[in-house]
Amino acid sequence: MSVPFVWFDFGGVLSPPLDELFLRYEQVAGIPVDLLKHAIAEVGASYGLAPLAPIELALLDERTWVRKLHTVLRAKAPELDLSRSELDFGRQWFAGHQVNGAVRDFAIELAASGTRVGVLSNNVVEWESYWRTMIDLEDVLSALVDSCQVGFRKPDREIFTIAAETAGADPRDCLLVDDLAENCAAARQAGWRAVRYSDADQAIGEVRQALRRV
Repeated sequence: MSVPFVWFDFGGVLSPPLDELFLRYEQVAGIPVDLLKHAIAEVGASYGLAPLAPIELALLDERTWVRKLHTVLRAKAPELDLSRSELDFGRQWFAGHQVNGAVRDFAIELAASGTRVGVLSNNVVEWESYWRTMIDLEDVLSALVDSCQVGFRKPDREIFTIAAETAGADPRDCLLVDDLAENCAAARQAGWRAVRYSDADQAIGEVRQALRRV
């Protein structure tokens, strides 16, 4: 009998909710959430891509990306004080972040019970040391697939193929836990199962149900 493989997203699943993180960054850097999201979208659009895709695909480095954000912000809101917004965006963004403890504990529980566990994340080269230290699952994960390392990002079908191949898993044995509907839909189209994360209790309950049906 094949062993199921549960893949956890990082942002919004193993991390705190993204809305909370944007609000915290506004407090740290002084950039209103709506303006920051506008700048991120504009930089993505300049590459013909989704908002965070250029940096999550490592098409540009973190500091170049932040400089581009600043250029958009100055054009959009010339009065905005950017003096607190550092080029080392990840250092500011992740400072003080805590892992979603309930999800982390569940990942550890799954691994201890014999279910293989992985992280499938859209993330950034320069941020790896921050978020991997934050989740602290090095001894638990059977695989980790990061968009910036493989050149594809969710919801691209290719990243699901790469993840399954990396793990040596049949796509039918893979289950994604992700907070974005489009990523869950893409996983299902790639032959995976998926649970859309709304909160820890809901997601953990649905994963347990799905695994009982294996």
